[in-house]
Amino acid sequence: QVQRVESGGGLVQAGGSLRLSCAASGRTFSAYAMGWFRQAPGKEREWVATISAGRAITDYSDSAKNRFTIARDNAKNTMYLQLTSLKPEDTAVYYCAALTAYSRKIGDVRSWGQGTQVTVSS
Repeated sequence: QVQRVESGGGLVQAGGSLRLSCAASGRTFSAYAMGWFRQAPGKEREWVATISAGRAITDYSDSAKNRFTIARDNAKNTMYLQLTSLKPEDTAVYYCAALTAYSRKIGDVRSWGQGTQVTVSS
């Protein structure tokens, strides 16, 4: 079973940057589209970004577009999310996910990581 471990979260001031990593075990990492989701306190989990398995086609939510960058290194079995121009409303637990398809839908999540906390102070 493929496991994912997120890292890179922390406390940052508004306008700052962080890079989240998602390290996956297993031989099939490169075969799956991958995504980042986040969940703020008291809110539902929401989609942030998706990257395809092969040609690294990317898709972003409106809140992430032009500020966040999703990337993957299949040789290292690792996916990244570069967060820039962070805002207090970006405060959430960020989860990486393996997807059953190139999708924005939580219903297409194959498996979740444990999450990493991002806190943005004003």
